[in-house]
Amino acid sequence: MVEASPDRKQNFSRLCTISGVGPVVGTALVNTLERVPVKSADAFVAFTGLDPRPDDSGQHRGKRRLSKRGPAELRRLLYLAAMSAAKTKTWRPLYEHYRVKGLSSTATFVILARRIARTAWSIYTYKTDFDPARLTNPLT
Repeated sequence: MVEASPDRKQNFSRLCTISGVGPVVGTALVNTLERVPVKSADAFVAFTGLDPRPDDSGQHRGKRRLSKRGPAELRRLLYLAAMSAAKTKTWRPLYEHYRVKGLSSTATFVILARRIARTAWSIYTYKTDFDPARLTNPLT
């Protein structure tokens, strides 16, 4: 399907420049971003179900959990991409930063998956290549 269209193939190759995103995740991202028009990176993250769902009522402020709305397979692929990305020199400092803060490895992988989703939306929307220098510094 990716090979059928030159535009789709170009978008696929751009998305595969993200560390941790391979052919399977890249294909899923191209397919989703092409079929589901979203206006912002936040909307794309919410579509994937990687956004926090509040559990508040009155004075009670409950625990935030993933909303898990949207395609489970895309969420799974983004999580696996985050696991792979955490081993690269680009994403490793971010992973270690959140682990030192006391977050579990699962929570840290979800954070990385959200960042990968936001980055993928930006690359797809603005037709740019992945630039590791543009990742914001989490250490502030």
